Amino acid sequence: MSFAKAKSTDQVTASVVRNSQPAESVKAGGVFAIECIDKDGNLKWKAESKNLVVKQGLQTMNAVYFTSGTQITTWYVGLITGPGSGTTIAADDTLASHAGWTEYTDYSGNRKAATFATPTTADPSVVTNSASPASFAISGAGGTVSGAFLASVATGTSGTLFSAADFQSPTDRVVVSGDTLNVTYTFSLDAA
Repeated sequence: MSFAKAKSTDQVTASVVRNSQPAESVKAGGVFAIECIDKDGNLKWKAESKNLVVKQGLQTMNAVYFTSGTQITTWYVGLITGPGSGTTIAADDTLASHAGWTEYTDYSGNRKAATFATPTTADPSVVTNSASPASFAISGAGGTVSGAFLASVATGTSGTLFSAADFQSPTDRVVVSGDTLNVTYTFSLDAA
């Protein structure tokens, strides 16, 4: 008589995979580019500064896209002055409260409308007013310009501040009566 023996074993292997869901984030950023043209049509200086989209601007974007926020369809470019090299743009800045800077207003008229082209369909999607820069005719005694901002109103402090930027190095730039500042704002959203 013969006996057959069989031996069997089971092996179970397990692993945990975390964060296996697709993840996507969005980066948002803008740049103000300013050209100063003198009374004779000569380029005096150029400056380009990355902006800070302030908390109020971020909240406005989310409210318009994801809740019942009212879309702002007209935006205005404003200019910043001082306080000298201490100009500070802060995330909590609003049009009504911005301790690190003051608005430069020694130009003809109100803040200038930003006429944006249709955003691109690429990644990043870009919107800009480069085809029609905001143009400021400097009047009075002139002064110093430290940067620029984007707001929802042509005058006053009751609107939405979207973003602001101060010049990096050198900081303040001198302007005199007869100069013209042409300001371009370019904003992009990048699926990162």
